Amino acid sequence: MFSRRRSVSLAAPRAQRGVALVVVLILLLVMTLLGLASLRGTLLEERMAANLFDRSLGFQAAEAALRQGEVVAMGLASPPVGNACAAGVCGPPLNGLNRALGNSDWVNAAALANNTLAVPNASDLQYLIEYMGEYNTTPKCDLITGPNGRPKDPLCKAYMYRVSARYVAAGRSSVILQSVVRKPAP
Repeated sequence: MFSRRRSVSLAAPRAQRGVALVVVLILLLVMTLLGLASLRGTLLEERMAANLFDRSLGFQAAEAALRQGEVVAMGLASPPVGNACAAGVCGPPLNGLNRALGNSDWVNAAALANNTLAVPNASDLQYLIEYMGEYNTTPKCDLITGPNGRPKDPLCKAYMYRVSARYVAAGRSSVILQSVVRKPAP
């Protein structure tokens, strides 16, 4: 009976050349770069989402201040006299030119600084009302007058007000909104 014998070589094993090590290191480097690129994109998306949220919060706050300014404009008993600004209400500008408005012309929307808007400082919300003049609501409605010299149609004349609102907070998005309000003239 024959038996098979294995021959064991006593010679030294071949020296490894390190090619596998180099390939693994290159793959590790590529995977690290892919991970860093993915992380950078994720961080950018997170910053964009935070900016969008901040902008939305500012828009909501400015819109609330605009609504408060519109309510104040509709409650004015008569249009302002002269072209100066007082308590957030400004008369028409001279010669139809735009005026330079300073920070002191704006009124804080203090009634809105509550927990529902998440506005920490009332001075961040402000509004301004500008009287734009008296206008006809329909063309030539003022040609038909009554005994008192005023137009027969009580809704013919209207006072026009431009209401501007702004939300300006340090380190946050700034938002400015405007609307035009028409109030029937008495």
